[in-house]
Amino acid sequence: MRSYLLRRLAMALPTLLIIWAVIFALLELAPGDPMADLPMTIPEDVRDAMRRALGLDASAVTRFFLWLSQMLIIEPGVALDAILGTQMTAGAPRILGWQTRAPVMELIGQRLPQTALVVGLAYILGSLAAIGLGVASARRRGGFLDRIGTAIAALGYALPPFFTAAVLIYVFAVQLGWAPSVYDTTLAVTDWDSLLAQIGQMALPVLVLSLQTTAQITRYMRAAMLDTLEQDHIRAARAKGLSERRVIWGHGLRNSLIPVVPTIALGAPQIFAGAIITEAIFGVNGIGQLLITSLKATDLPTVQTITALIAVFIVLANLIADIALPWLDPRLAAEGGPYKVIRGDIS
Repeated sequence: MRSYLLRRLAMALPTLLIIWAVIFALLELAPGDPMADLPMTIPEDVRDAMRRALGLDASAVTRFFLWLSQMLIIEPGVALDAILGTQMTAGAPRILGWQTRAPVMELIGQRLPQTALVVGLAYILGSLAAIGLGVASARRRGGFLDRIGTAIAALGYALPPFFTAAVLIYVFAVQLGWAPSVYDTTLAVTDWDSLLAQIGQMALPVLVLSLQTTAQITRYMRAAMLDTLEQDHIRAARAKGLSERRVIWGHGLRNSLIPVVPTIALGAPQIFAGAIITEAIFGVNGIGQLLITSLKATDLPTVQTITALIAVFIVLANLIADIALPWLDPRLAAEGGPYKVIRGDIS
């Protein structure tokens, strides 16, 4: 088990570095010039001085390794200094946004709680709802709950988040008045009333994102549970006289989750993409809004850093899934990885 975990950890860092290099290269090749919006009356020597101030006079390779050292050494060191009260990174060059000339990590730190709260709740609630709905659909195959689960999965796949958000705003905010249509990021939770207000304004964004997650996972959970219910060990559990609930939740669920857990982890990119759209629609002052603003301003350091951090969260989600799978089936750690069992290579 220990060697398996070490292998997964050893693979995570190179994977992350490759993703960061691809992100940097794609943004470098993308059209756009941070100097494009400057007035034409600005002299060329002033433009050259501004390019040097932004570091654009250096080669792309030099700028990549500078940014990489800032991401891996300087910015974590700054965070450690803030925790320990030391000054190990005092005066070190930090990642600065071209638009604001402020440290990008500080901008992200101001907006991260809003995004983490909405995305985290949607991811957890959507996954739990999908597991419950998939199990219920498999238990009552062809029944009412099965049809409901199939309909939710179909709608979640067919309807893009911006359309779902617009429909929910019209129904619950405009017609019924149950929830606000615009997110108040200045709201501070200090008492019971402000807590209820926070829950109310989070309801629609979380519902939009969780529907997307539920739709993606429900089909896999239903199919995995149906396959598990046909296995010999389930027949043996029923032959022993165990209740159907214990057979399903005690014996069937654990085996059914083996192919579903990677699906949950692979859904992380989709929920982050949906969060960017949802934040723009509901006015959530989170990472998605900052990313859109930075893209419009061709603020490459901010865009690179945000996308790099999203990549970190996605790699972490897959790493957690890889760590959780051997708990569901110890053969995964013994035989070299999760995908052999998922493909059926292990007998």
